[in-house]
Amino acid sequence: MSSAASRPAAGPFDRGHTDDLMAFLTASPSPYHAVASAAERLEKAGFRRVEETAAWDATSGGKYVIRGGAIIAWYVPEGASAHTPYRIVGAHTDSPNLRVKPRPDMGAHGWRQVAVEIYGGTLLNTWLDRDLGLAGRLTLRDGSHHLVNVDRPLLRVPQLAIHLDRGVNDGLKLERQRHMQPIWGIGEVHEGDLISFVAAEAGVDAEDVSGWDLMVHAVDAPAYLGRDRELLAGPRMDNLLSVHAAVAALASLAGRDDLPYIPVLAAFDHEENGSEADTGAQGPLLGNVLERSVYARGGSYEDRARAFAGTVCLSSDTGHAVHPNYAERHDPTHHPRVNGGPILKVNVNQRYATDGSGRAVFAAACEKAGVPWQSFVSNNDMPCGTTIGPITAARHGIKTVDIGVAILSMHSARELCGAKDPYLLANALVAFLEG
Repeated sequence: MSSAASRPAAGPFDRGHTDDLMAFLTASPSPYHAVASAAERLEKAGFRRVEETAAWDATSGGKYVIRGGAIIAWYVPEGASAHTPYRIVGAHTDSPNLRVKPRPDMGAHGWRQVAVEIYGGTLLNTWLDRDLGLAGRLTLRDGSHHLVNVDRPLLRVPQLAIHLDRGVNDGLKLERQRHMQPIWGIGEVHEGDLISFVAAEAGVDAEDVSGWDLMVHAVDAPAYLGRDRELLAGPRMDNLLSVHAAVAALASLAGRDDLPYIPVLAAFDHEENGSEADTGAQGPLLGNVLERSVYARGGSYEDRARAFAGTVCLSSDTGHAVHPNYAERHDPTHHPRVNGGPILKVNVNQRYATDGSGRAVFAAACEKAGVPWQSFVSNNDMPCGTTIGPITAARHGIKTVDIGVAILSMHSARELCGAKDPYLLANALVAFLEG
């Protein structure tokens, strides 16, 4: 823990921010919904959407681009030069879950089921015996997209009774293909039933549906937990917690024309499976947006190079809080705690992009905001995860720092964090984006 971690955060804990995070999680059961929720908040702050297919102008103010489940938003202060550097907060909108296959209707022995594929490194057992909804987007023949959210108990992945698996408590073994297909009714299986049902829920004609990106989500609402309600339990905090904090931070800077940097939010899709997509961090989206902004302000390649050289990105993703039942899995000298403030992630093998100079940038932002912070490093005997941080640094030549909020139950259908930490993270991001 840093020396700053011993200092209390300035001002009282703002539970209103965490309440709004809970609403954001509920409204965002898929990356497409998360982007729509983020855009709605940005619009209220005065941002306007620009299309990638349109010509961009040099006007100042807040702008954003949406591509699928990704959103890039930025605020250009009045008088910003073509070589003004960026301050970027990077995050991702996707979470591990179960996603509907191209031929979803299946079943056996009188049960009707939905064929799903495992997305990302999900904790499979957390999806068992849980009430599940279905959400995502439908693509129509004319190319338009329609969001759909069946946010009520619709599906369930039933676990085998202990009477039929006496050794289950000695080690649960789940086969992804055989054991993870949810039920949604009884009777005969008819091809097209699921999409007809979902189309009706979306208010469109099933005959017009030519494609879909649908996924399962837990329908139990986020909730405060603990004697003093000091904890927050909810779905998709990896990584909608960071997306929400970044949106709130960026929106708070609307109208600020004294900023020395151009603040940016970059929320990508497909981080949980490697970011290799046109909406992922390995794709061209962020670079295209930053370059087009430079050129729209009359800049040259030289201006682009100068802007990128002075740019810093905070890659904000959740990390591991010390687990009281498995403390030996953590590094013995690094035990991040919930409600201890955001964590700085370090890995010398560049699974995280942080170096000493990046640490100084993050420490300065936290000190300016009066926010405590902690350090995270993996146990040498445990493999280290990774983020969009190293991808962003390598692809764009941008100094990148990996940070986040410490949580438990990462990649579960329902995760756990400290109720104060989302607010502390948002305050640190505001200070960072302000420069």
